[in-house]
Amino acid sequence: MIDESSQAQAAATFTAPLIEKLRRHPKRIVFTEGEDLRVLKVAERLVKAEAAVPILLGSRERILGLAKEKGVDLTFVKVIEPKKSGDFALFCQRLLKIESYRKLKVMDPADIMARPHHFGAMMVQNGQADALVGGNVAMPSTLFRALIQMIKPLPSVPKMFGTTILTAPHLQHFGGSGMLFLADCGLVPQPTLEELATIAVETGKIAHHFLGRPVRVAMLSHSTKGSASTPDAQRVAAAATLARSQVSAQHLDMRISGEVQADVALDPTAAEIKRPDSEIRPSADVLVFPNLDAAHISLKLLQHCGGAMNFGQILIGLARPAAQVPRTASEETIFGTAAAVGVEAIKYHEAYPDGEV
Repeated sequence: MIDESSQAQAAATFTAPLIEKLRRHPKRIVFTEGEDLRVLKVAERLVKAEAAVPILLGSRERILGLAKEKGVDLTFVKVIEPKKSGDFALFCQRLLKIESYRKLKVMDPADIMARPHHFGAMMVQNGQADALVGGNVAMPSTLFRALIQMIKPLPSVPKMFGTTILTAPHLQHFGGSGMLFLADCGLVPQPTLEELATIAVETGKIAHHFLGRPVRVAMLSHSTKGSASTPDAQRVAAAATLARSQVSAQHLDMRISGEVQADVALDPTAAEIKRPDSEIRPSADVLVFPNLDAAHISLKLLQHCGGAMNFGQILIGLARPAAQVPRTASEETIFGTAAAVGVEAIKYHEAYPDGEV
């Protein structure tokens, strides 16, 4: 394990280039759970870095009181109490429109829109904020439900999933740049073959965006290229084949391998022993797991036992940038996640200058 100062230094390696990008293109980032000292400190840091305009949702009295008590400067930080917002009535009307075309059952629009997660998601969907960060206090399902209900889905992604970014420069074989992208760590329990292929390709795109170079994606299994001919291994192999066809069709610059064991994906020496007929290649940048159990357990072991710093998860499959952080998230995790989703918002605005997918 590494100490807190080393972890902060490792985090800075990830966040510093993101903050530099955001200084040139600052974004409005809404935090759905603003009554949290960690979030207040992150908002203060984002303003001082001139990287973002933070928007905190919650009780204005409690947020400002906590900031005063703890000596946190909220200058240039926007604080909104949803039910008292000037957009509240408008958002209620828009919720009714969403209900009509998505066939949702909304008993009381005012009750729904008074909830910070729903209000924040509606802000992002309607252009009052560029990106969203939540989950630092609430159960993940509460945030996910609001995002799915309020934000348009991406037609190219069959089901929303999450990618977690890890940095661990003190660990060997930890990605090609001391960084790993893990998917799906939070949403899809048993992805179908098609969903697994999409998770691989879309996470590869995210990794390419952050790393700025072609990436290697490994689709993990207990088997390497037929060493175990179980149905689960064959499913991952088939998903890898489908993912490679998607990469070819979309003319993407990434390499996908699978099915492979984790040591083959990350350790060139292990790859040479187990696959002597293949080229020696650097560690994978992206690890795609066969199911949610494997992904989530691996994430927690790397984080809590290996000392890896985690950012995100970045949620993929929505038409607007959003991220969920765990309730155990450190200030550094929330800060880095906000920076990451802010940079995703830059990419979104470049891709969709008119604001629509």
